Amino acid sequence: MTRRLGAIAAASALALGLAACAPTTDEPTDTDGAASEWPEELVLGLVPSQEVDQLVLDAGVLGELLGEELGIPVRAEVTDSYNALVVAMQSGQAQIGMFGPIALVQAADQAGAEPILQSVRFGSSTYATQWFTNDPDRFCETEVVLDEDGFGYCNGVLDAEVGDPVGQSAIELIEQDEAISFVDEGSASGYYYPATQLEDAGLDPFDLSGAFFAGGHPNSVLSVARGDATVGVSFTDARGNVVEELPTVGEDVIVFALSTAIPNDGVAVAGDLPTDLKDAIEAAFLALLESDEGLAALDAVYSIEGLVPADLDALDAARQVEANFGE
Repeated sequence: MTRRLGAIAAASALALGLAACAPTTDEPTDTDGAASEWPEELVLGLVPSQEVDQLVLDAGVLGELLGEELGIPVRAEVTDSYNALVVAMQSGQAQIGMFGPIALVQAADQAGAEPILQSVRFGSSTYATQWFTNDPDRFCETEVVLDEDGFGYCNGVLDAEVGDPVGQSAIELIEQDEAISFVDEGSASGYYYPATQLEDAGLDPFDLSGAFFAGGHPNSVLSVARGDATVGVSFTDARGNVVEELPTVGEDVIVFALSTAIPNDGVAVAGDLPTDLKDAIEAAFLALLESDEGLAALDAVYSIEGLVPADLDALDAARQVEANFGE
């Protein structure tokens, strides 16, 4: 693990087919409300949180529905990482991006993007990192308990509220050379927040010789289930994303700690888009919530149940966490 977050310039060539498609905004909306010129096509960028081929299909449906609402085509493209998507926004290869909270901050600060919406899940616009293990004898200080779905927890996690950083004493048992499965170097719950917890536990997050990036939240769960790592992290509860593939995951992978509250992922638009188009994109996403087809598309892509205006104060708190892991 090296101190190179936010400096993945090579990702600009790896945006997985994001063709240059910068909008033509020769006549942006002015303060008098004059009409602007919209591009012939918009590109919506996403990052895998599930199996890539399935996300490509699900994102395509979402793009089509957004295009119907906007009256212009929206082409969905899946990038290989949040860093690549930030670069795509910066270079004009994508005009809409769906980001995790840290990447949302990076898109704003590095690419001039404007966060417009945040996701709602289980009635909340915040969530947490969950820490899990295949070695509960070592990391569980209390008896393992199962919820109604057969998923195992210990150290009081099952009864904790979102934002309660339980299990920190168990995190302190992790060693510097521990095999740790992170998610993605741009992920809030999959790297930034848990790396902060490790730092608080006295470890050097930039010298974790046994750590690696699994490349997706379900992959991180599977890495621990298969024994490639002793502990791992993901959003709560990513085990549900792999239960069909591994029915015993709830008993094989035990959640033993949580982080503080993290603002949910969200939607950002390119800062140089016409104002009326930015407003229309926000309205198009919100309109999808009003139909079964739209809700199904949002759920299929990122398990989104609702959308609310971006909480800039909460994102600023995430910015402070991100600042700890810059160059």
